[in-house]
Amino acid sequence: MSEAIMDPRTDRKARRAWYLYDFGNSAYAAVVLLAVYSVYFSSVVADHVRGPSLWNLAVGIAAIIVAVFSPVLGTIADFSRSKKKFLFLFTALSVVFTALLFFVQKGDVFIGILFFILAEIGYRAAQVFYDALLVDVSTPETIGNVSGKGWAMGMLGGIACLVLVLVPIQLFPGNTLMVRVSFLITAVFYAVSSIPVLLRVRQVNEPETLPAGESTIQHAFKKLGSTFRDIKRYKEFVKYTVSFLIYNDGIMMLMDNAAIIAGILYGFKTSELIILIIILQLTGAGGAYLFGRVSNRQSSKQAILYSLAMLILVVALLFFTRNKVFFYIIGALAGFALSGVQAVSRTMVSQLSPPTKTAEFYGFLSVAGRTSTFIGPWVFGSVYAAFTNHYLNRGLSEQAAKSGGILWSIGSIVIFLVVGLLFLLIVRKVTPQDPLRFDE
Repeated sequence: MSEAIMDPRTDRKARRAWYLYDFGNSAYAAVVLLAVYSVYFSSVVADHVRGPSLWNLAVGIAAIIVAVFSPVLGTIADFSRSKKKFLFLFTALSVVFTALLFFVQKGDVFIGILFFILAEIGYRAAQVFYDALLVDVSTPETIGNVSGKGWAMGMLGGIACLVLVLVPIQLFPGNTLMVRVSFLITAVFYAVSSIPVLLRVRQVNEPETLPAGESTIQHAFKKLGSTFRDIKRYKEFVKYTVSFLIYNDGIMMLMDNAAIIAGILYGFKTSELIILIIILQLTGAGGAYLFGRVSNRQSSKQAILYSLAMLILVVALLFFTRNKVFFYIIGALAGFALSGVQAVSRTMVSQLSPPTKTAEFYGFLSVAGRTSTFIGPWVFGSVYAAFTNHYLNRGLSEQAAKSGGILWSIGSIVIFLVVGLLFLLIVRKVTPQDPLRFDE
């Protein structure tokens, strides 16, 4: 009994600290990616016709950069016991440049893209090391539930920050200064919520000793090369990564463009978008919690399959209505399903990777995810631009052309989600009672 109490993975205060980080970094996702900055940049900072394409280009550039270095950093974090150091470094990067978005105004396209890319790099890279800490605050029996609760807390954090930024925007409608102030509020919210995890959570694994004559970077590439050579031993992880790469395309395309879709198809204003995302975050908390429980009781694979199927049906409904009220309902259902997919996806990684390679495997998944966030936005932006220009050349009004272009882009989202689901069917079902075995 005493050993169980001393096990850091069962420390409730450490878990709460881990949950709080999700509470804070979800504020960035809610305000910058979902509700405010994406629309502010694409409709105010940049030309409102080219804005969506430029926004997706910025998202893609950040994705490529993170994809290049996250596996190496994940490897270093595993053998040097430095997950928290990297978490602090990249969180600080995201917080600082989120705050600097305050200075981006109409016509400031270059710094608008630059500051966002740096904030996004920090946010995405920090997520690798935060996710890797999941095995330090949970056991094989509780990991699905802990992951789901963390995601649910993240949804609540997004709601709390959106309410904070909604107040000044509502008090001064149409005032872009209040929109810019929202980025300062988000940066502070993110920073404060990140402190507990850095103070309370302890890594379970002990640091390795570097071989004589090898530097940290050399050893990282050596271990990474070893994993690549032995990748056939981790075939279930490889199959899951392929599935994730595809369905995560659709998820990232939907998340990064949700506000743009709402603005073009349904005429949503900033305050309405914030309310929509609050609803999405609220239902997302329920979805993360519920699908986390499904993951524990059945399997992570089953939970992802259920939530993906639901998300596909919900996104397809966008082709059949232009009613604002109905769109709120679609948003609520999409948030529920989408959070379920994302919360359980990180549980799958821990179940398909050796205990000594968790951060490294999260780094590999980050390659898939960040590649997705390059390919997905590129496809979305390219389809949007091609069909919008096509409709403009045929003499349609600007609004009609933009609506037609965005519908074709939504179709590409559905395709990625469906194909990703089909690939997931071939991945092995893993449970605590029937785990994968690794000969290490």
